[in-house]
Amino acid sequence: MHILFLTDNFPPEVNAPASRTFEHCREWVKYGHNVTVITCAPNFPKGKLFDGYRNKFWQSEDMSGIKVIRVWSYISSNDGFLKRILDYLSYMVTATLASFFVRKVDIIVGTSPQFFTACAAWGASLFKRRPWVFELRDIWPESIRAVGAMDGSRSFDALEKLELFLYRQATMIVSVTHSFKRNLVGRGVEPGKIHVVTNGADLEQFHPSEKDPELEAHLGLKGRFTAGYIGTHGMAHGLETLLEAARLLQDEGRRDIRLLLLGDGASKVELLKRAQAMELDNVVFVDTVAKSLVRRYWSLLDASIIHLRATPLFESVIPSKLFECMAMGVPVLHGVRGESAEIVEAYDVGLTFEPGNSEQLRDRLVMLADNQTMAKRLGANGVAAAGQFSRSALAAEMLNRLTDVVGVKRH
Repeated sequence: MHILFLTDNFPPEVNAPASRTFEHCREWVKYGHNVTVITCAPNFPKGKLFDGYRNKFWQSEDMSGIKVIRVWSYISSNDGFLKRILDYLSYMVTATLASFFVRKVDIIVGTSPQFFTACAAWGASLFKRRPWVFELRDIWPESIRAVGAMDGSRSFDALEKLELFLYRQATMIVSVTHSFKRNLVGRGVEPGKIHVVTNGADLEQFHPSEKDPELEAHLGLKGRFTAGYIGTHGMAHGLETLLEAARLLQDEGRRDIRLLLLGDGASKVELLKRAQAMELDNVVFVDTVAKSLVRRYWSLLDASIIHLRATPLFESVIPSKLFECMAMGVPVLHGVRGESAEIVEAYDVGLTFEPGNSEQLRDRLVMLADNQTMAKRLGANGVAAAGQFSRSALAAEMLNRLTDVVGVKRH
């Protein structure tokens, strides 16, 4: 089977869509299938080209047996709605055109968060007369309105109509959460065409590790209880709550607790300015690092903080880093309501707190720092549960869904 996968995020980018797509496609190649990915030149999240790449109309490479075609797109930092839309639209056009030159395709997959990639997959399916699958990673455009990045009901209504059109046109929808499926069914999408394949973790890469002593010393974390946020610093993540918690800890003299924030995004500069204005000496900022180096930073953590703004839409989200925390044996401090909080509580892998509540976060940090028995128990529970969210097993599950559509042998 030849799978054509359209995504505007792919390694060496290190965000969740890039990781999921690469790890799934890598597994499908291991099963003997041909996989072609059409993406753009890597530039997320800063909107700057990665070293060694050019923003050309066509360039190709082989990555773990995956044929990767990179097309031109309008590159923009993630700091303005209009520029981002131009970025998405340009990729939609060039990816659709590039798909015409990929031969003997059996099935096409387009992944969100933004659904202009799904538009390209739909267009490719019309031209090639092949089934297409909408991989639903986010309810978009609702998610951008939820963080205040979009005003104007007319624009939103038009995008929402396009969203619903794509759901109905897709041969199949693969949703990453059960909440997303309920959302679509409630809006009239046929439930039988929606299948849930959650996010997970690559257990070969993420597993319990001793702290990296060199990195720990370099960052000034030796002898400290280190709680970290690793991921995109975006508008949705509300990371100012972490800074407020750090201020409370500093004011109370808890110098044994440090916060590590690793990543980049639209809110990074503002967070740095705010931390400086608050004169915080218990927060360490680190820019995005290569995927191969991320585990070194995970190893430093005594706890991992996951946080999203308190909006109803985010109650349907399961941040993919939750599964990496579990696989690494790192207790979770979880500031997200809904389905993901249910996982934390069901498997007893961390402590929850109200999104945006810096006092509760402070309390949970102190609780874990002062109770190593609890911290070890939560971490061990995470490792035990991580096998149920193995990326290789989930990739096989999604592959079976694709083969059902095409009508070839299941795996």
